[in-house]
Amino acid sequence: MFISSPSGRSRHNVLGALNIATKDVVTVSNDKYINSESVCQLLAKLAARRCDNMPITVALDNAKYQRCAAVEAYADALQIELLFLPSYSPNLNLIERLWKYIKKTCLYSRYYEKFKDFKQAIMGCLENQTTEILHDLETLLTCEFQVFKNVKILN
Repeated sequence: MFISSPSGRSRHNVLGALNIATKDVVTVSNDKYINSESVCQLLAKLAARRCDNMPITVALDNAKYQRCAAVEAYADALQIELLFLPSYSPNLNLIERLWKYIKKTCLYSRYYEKFKDFKQAIMGCLENQTTEILHDLETLLTCEFQVFKNVKILN
C-alpha cells in the first residue's frame, strides 16, 4: 500500500500548556520556529486565564528557548512558577502525552494535499480536545506516576 506524501518543507509548530485539573489546552502556533518569544506569548495567555489569583506552575523540558533569562524574567513578572523537568523525561510532561495522541489521531497515515488542511487537522483536533476526545484522554492525562524509592544511581 502506498500513501501520498507532501513535498516541500512547510512546518506548523504548536506550543501548548495543559491544565491538569480541567484538561483545558492553551496553545500558541506559528509556521516559523518556536523560540523564547513563543514561550512568552504562551505565558501571557496563561496569565490572562488565571482565576482568582490562583498560582500557576508550568512544567517545562530543558529546551534552551524555555530556560533562557528572558523567559524566566517574564514568568517572574507574571508570577508564574517555572518547573523544569529532568532531562529525558517526556512522560513526566503531560502535554507530551497529548501531542502523541494528537499525532496518532489526526496525522499518522493521513495525507493532506494542502498545507492549510494539515494545519486545520491539528488545530481542529486540539479545539475538540475538551468535547469529543476527552474520554480517550482520561487515561493518558493523569497525575499517577510510578515512583521508585531508594533508587541507587550509578555513574
